[in-house]
Amino acid sequence: MIAIAAETTSKNKLSKSSTENKKKHFQQIGRIYQNNIDSDFTEKIEALGKNFDYSSNSNEYWGDPELSTLYGTPLYNEASHSQKLALNHLYWVGQYQHTAAAESNTMLYNQVTSGVFVKVGGYETLCKELDFETQQERFHIGTFQKIGYRTKLALLGKESFGNSLHKKLDNQNKNLLSRINLPKTTASWESLQDYTYRAISKLMHRQNVDYYSQYLEENANSSIPTATGGLAGVTASLSAFKFLTLNWGSSPFMAAQYYSARMIANMSLKTYEYRFFKRFKELERKDEFIPAPLEVSYYHLLDEAFHTTMSSVISQDVYKDFAKPTAYEKMLSNFIIYRLQTGLLSGLSAALPATFRDDAHFMVSFYRLLTSRLFGMSSQDALHWMEKALCQEHDGFHVNLKYHQMLLCDMRKFFGRLEYLAPVNREMRLMAKGGSIERAIQRNKSAFAGFAKAVA
Repeated sequence: MIAIAAETTSKNKLSKSSTENKKKHFQQIGRIYQNNIDSDFTEKIEALGKNFDYSSNSNEYWGDPELSTLYGTPLYNEASHSQKLALNHLYWVGQYQHTAAAESNTMLYNQVTSGVFVKVGGYETLCKELDFETQQERFHIGTFQKIGYRTKLALLGKESFGNSLHKKLDNQNKNLLSRINLPKTTASWESLQDYTYRAISKLMHRQNVDYYSQYLEENANSSIPTATGGLAGVTASLSAFKFLTLNWGSSPFMAAQYYSARMIANMSLKTYEYRFFKRFKELERKDEFIPAPLEVSYYHLLDEAFHTTMSSVISQDVYKDFAKPTAYEKMLSNFIIYRLQTGLLSGLSAALPATFRDDAHFMVSFYRLLTSRLFGMSSQDALHWMEKALCQEHDGFHVNLKYHQMLLCDMRKFFGRLEYLAPVNREMRLMAKGGSIERAIQRNKSAFAGFAKAVA
């Protein structure tokens, strides 16, 4: 009897503590939602995009000089002032093109996961906040695209928007593909694939059938919705992401777990956007000219601060409201974070500050930049300077390593609290391994040898 009474008392205390914690984060969600509505800057951001004129913003840096493409490389040290300005502007464009793709992911998965929380019930304010975020992202993306297009057009010309790097590369790719007996993708194959994914997901989440996303139910007669760029583009194949879509929309725990994945995008963005924010405040204090893209970054960070806080609350607190994850859900959650580390955080770029992927991903872009009218290099000269930038130690590596260490510290603090993750993910071990200049140079040398051979 004494043992039973003690156990009952313990359960009552646990229940009371759980209720109090739930009440606490419900109040926090309410504050986030109200504050986000009250300080919404989407109209300001939209106006800056519509009125953007590159020539009026071309003579100023849009961020700290070190936030420039090729910063710290031998080529950057040889570049003219106008070229350095252009590299600073193109860095802004490149980072926000990636941000726009990530926010397209957000628009989809906010709806998928909100559809689960609706089924759970009691999370109306959380769902309103996710819906509001989705509306904001639409305006953010439009402005990033407008500024990016007009900047690239002014600096690189219409040819910069082509998909072709070099006719020889195109022909080599076509010849290679012609020798590979790839199965053709057909509508019937896609239907079979979708049917299989739905069947597997339904089986693995059979205990959560009542929580299947309302959004996915409404799209049950069409192909499984998925994303292509942003986190999706570096995490898994398009096909695999269809499967993740179903899983994030099939249980309360997985819906909440999505926000730990989203948090990686939130934190990665803040790594460089906070520097833009500080530069804006400095120019404002000095009453100096503030370039429109820098204003966009400033207001975007103010909007995104609420999105980041929401990601944190859902992924660290809300998930505890639900049943503990099954072995399958733990396995899949660990796979997702592991793949994000692999695709987004396991390298160290030599030429793109605050970017932690191998430069093999960017060699085509670097080559096109150097052979564009901005530098006007021959193929031979472009390869010469690329090798010096990517395959030799220089200041740019050390600048990027500084950003890497700051983000690694923040990531470990955040993911260290998620007890369902394995140590490799809680401790961000793959990201930590990627923070090596020597390793980055060796990987670049290997990738560059193949690239140079292809364009020679």
